Amino acid sequence: MNLDKTGSVDLAKGLLEASFDGAVEVAIGVPFVYLDAVGSVISGSKVALASQNAYFEKSGAFTGETSCGMLTDIGCSYVILGHSERRHVLGETDEDVNKKVFAVLEAGMTPIVCVGETLADREADNTMTVIKSQFEGSFAGVSAEQMESVVIAYEPVWAIGTGKVATPEQAEEVHSDLRKLLESSYNSTVADSVRIQYGGSVKPDNAGELLSQPNIDGALVGGASLKANDFAAIVAAAKG
Repeated sequence: MNLDKTGSVDLAKGLLEASFDGAVEVAIGVPFVYLDAVGSVISGSKVALASQNAYFEKSGAFTGETSCGMLTDIGCSYVILGHSERRHVLGETDEDVNKKVFAVLEAGMTPIVCVGETLADREADNTMTVIKSQFEGSFAGVSAEQMESVVIAYEPVWAIGTGKVATPEQAEEVHSDLRKLLESSYNSTVADSVRIQYGGSVKPDNAGELLSQPNIDGALVGGASLKANDFAAIVAAAKG
């Protein structure tokens, strides 16, 4: 929940000035009220439009919610689901996320589904127990074919907006375990094809080392994405 309309549009314009040759898929996720304005700026470019959330019903008396049909109508390609702030601040459950995953897939968009542990979970050595539970709940009933259209984002809650960041080794360990979880839950083809992003204080100066890890396929960028130059530098690190 950052920036105003002018700031959002300026950010999008700044990203377009960077050199995106298609080697890295780039999307910008802005608040609902600015999606249309930003979508108009990036239309026809290599930068895609992402929503920060969606509702699972197609239409009806759900005041304040936004349907997947509304999002596709204005050009959204991606939807972020189950972000830690929605889970821990707004009380969103794995069941809520699961319903939204099916709605986003049915609408032809790509869900970016977030999982991650709190500091208390990590200190209690419960990281994978928590993530496995979120994984199983968020993807309940999702077929292998559908799963290949999903992006997973590992975002340790303790590293979001805190300035703390998981070491490349810590992040890689969880990403590797997620890859194994995909294989045991589905098959090796799904495990190999699903992109697993890291999110949690990703910045230009740490992006290269994080993204060089074998099982880290991309980044879900928070604060650093609010400055076009920083965001573009992270994309450049991904290309490297």
